[in-house]
Amino acid sequence: MMATLTKSEQLIGLEEKYGAHNYHPIPVVIEKGEGVFVWDAEGKRYYDFLAAYSAVNQGHCHPRLIKVLTEQAQKLTLTSRAFHNTKLGEYEKFITSYFGYDKVLPMNAGVEGVETAIKLARRWAYDIKGVKENEAKLIFADGNFHGRTIAAISASTDPSSYTGFGPYIPGYITIPFNDLTALEKALQDKNVAGFIVEPIQGEAGVVVPDDGYLKGVRTLCDKYNVLFIADEVQTGLCRTGKMLACDHENVKPDILVLAKALSGGILPISAVLASNEIMLTIKPGEHGSTYGGNPLACAVAMEALKILKDEKLAENSEELGKLLRAELNKIKARYPDVITTVRGKGLLNAIVIKEKAGKTAWEVCLQLADNGLLAKPTHGDIIRFAPPLVITKPQLMECVAIIEKVISEF
Repeated sequence: MMATLTKSEQLIGLEEKYGAHNYHPIPVVIEKGEGVFVWDAEGKRYYDFLAAYSAVNQGHCHPRLIKVLTEQAQKLTLTSRAFHNTKLGEYEKFITSYFGYDKVLPMNAGVEGVETAIKLARRWAYDIKGVKENEAKLIFADGNFHGRTIAAISASTDPSSYTGFGPYIPGYITIPFNDLTALEKALQDKNVAGFIVEPIQGEAGVVVPDDGYLKGVRTLCDKYNVLFIADEVQTGLCRTGKMLACDHENVKPDILVLAKALSGGILPISAVLASNEIMLTIKPGEHGSTYGGNPLACAVAMEALKILKDEKLAENSEELGKLLRAELNKIKARYPDVITTVRGKGLLNAIVIKEKAGKTAWEVCLQLADNGLLAKPTHGDIIRFAPPLVITKPQLMECVAIIEKVISEF
């Protein structure tokens, strides 16, 4: 007699049968979320230590966001940009004031924000810098992750991102991350329009550059009249202990790309912020999106940004991030044959797992899930720890105990 499948097993089976196989999730089926917790289809509770890749910085289903979402959804959700709506101008004023830019271009997914930045940089190069048509170049850093569109993977140095999807977009230069000498050498090409970089490389495994790197990037971009473009899709909005990761070095990018926590995990929202000089190079009909700047997204994004300040989530991220790394380093000291590295900033952190007797980071994550904590490996041996920023100190210490228990068993 065949064993009866659990609800979770049935649902995973449906995905396997009917869905594209473009993800390899941890085998947990989440049904409900609140704050730092999620519950699976059988009702088991977990700490969420991925926070949807930093999209739910404000915590799952934040009541203020749900209230704003519900109220706006009952009035108006979408007009397209063929017409004005009552929320867009209000949102544009709010977010540009919040971050200190002249203009915002609203989009949906983070990768759309990156593509928008690429288009803006190219157009700026032709209209303002004087680069000849079709000769503009963009510099990217090795190990980058800017999404999975053709424009994004053309810049990737990760074979799993780009292999089998060519031909690739021309006009891209890649240089080592955290290397100002390499950057200056590349900037000497007068056709370079911009340098696009994550202030901390998230998907690469939370790779934190040296102190002074971002300041050096700003100085060099100014020297060579090149746009400094910061992809803060994952590092922005209080994740690293400041509102933006660039704020750690008091630098302001020419183009800022935001997404993920801009909606608090409610719906896809991205934003590209820049000066008038850069933004006004794009004219009507030359770029846009049916859903970009929809009134539902505008209402949610304003509330999501207010929550970050009202609940002092940057401060909480900074304080608890230091505590988490200190505790992880204690575990590393006790089990150096399992954890080789601890790194991070704020509540964006990672540990590197030493493969031992066939035990990999994937197995560690499966054990963590069994013990009530959800995390996911990247690049085989790295586990990111990035809980919602509303986590408390007692909750964090409970999670540290779970991590230590699992590591000790390896």
